[in-house]
Amino acid sequence: MVLQKYSGCWPVAPTPFKENGDLDIDGMKRVLDCMVDQNVDGICILANYSEQFLLSDDEREILTKVCIEHIDDRVPIIVTISHFSTDIAKKRAVFSKDIGAEMVMMMPPYHGALLKGSAKQTYEQFKSINEVGITIMIQDAPLSGVDLSIDLLIKMAKELENVKCFKIESVQAAGKLRELIKFGKDFIEGPFDGEEGITLLEDLNAGATGTMSSAMLPDLISPIVKDHLNGSFRDAEEKYNFVLPLINFENRQCGFRATKIIFKEGKVIKSDFCRHPIEPLNLNTRNELLRIAKNYDLVALNWGK
Repeated sequence: MVLQKYSGCWPVAPTPFKENGDLDIDGMKRVLDCMVDQNVDGICILANYSEQFLLSDDEREILTKVCIEHIDDRVPIIVTISHFSTDIAKKRAVFSKDIGAEMVMMMPPYHGALLKGSAKQTYEQFKSINEVGITIMIQDAPLSGVDLSIDLLIKMAKELENVKCFKIESVQAAGKLRELIKFGKDFIEGPFDGEEGITLLEDLNAGATGTMSSAMLPDLISPIVKDHLNGSFRDAEEKYNFVLPLINFENRQCGFRATKIIFKEGKVIKSDFCRHPIEPLNLNTRNELLRIAKNYDLVALNWGK
């Protein structure tokens, strides 16, 4: 089977900081090189798992340039551009396109629990970004608190030519993916799951062609996706069941801090520092993560040694 364009494992790159909180640009380049060696199919930057909510606008621009220039077309880059302001999101999309991004990813407009875009406002924002002329991935994430109905997603897919990909990580993602694919048909070119792949097998069974995991273990997740897309369902299930304890621990106990801890342990980066108000991972949780991770031959755990 020849894999379609938007398929495989496109993980989120972590953003490394120095111990004083400054951006670690050399570390960012090492992260990208490690991810290429993990045989990823694409890389997403500036996402929630990249700690985008702790970055200034200037830092976002610096990181976007560094990542796209350093990757140098080895794999495609997705740039996350989410913002409540349509004008700001559009400027981010234009900038991303101009310097060579493959795609942009965005959540619907939201700003806290009580300020959320309506279906009309959400459509209008995506319509504005569509005018930029770069492929768009809609991120249907619990973080936004915005309900993206199947009807709205399909309307955007059919009416906005650059809305081609969908990262579905809402509750009961498999059911939503199945409906999206059934009614959206050929307009749904890249149905992806997220949430670190904790429901990956169910989502693949529902028709997902790709996943956006963390960068901690794409070398173990990518073969699951490819086996499933190639029809080797039993192999995919066995590989998924093997790695599920690590995925589960990351998703339920650690969040985005897990990848940075593993990358530090593997000497990809020098520090796993997260900016305030993010607290360091509890020491017992950290030790348990490392204990579980050492049961697997992770590229990231061995990359810099």
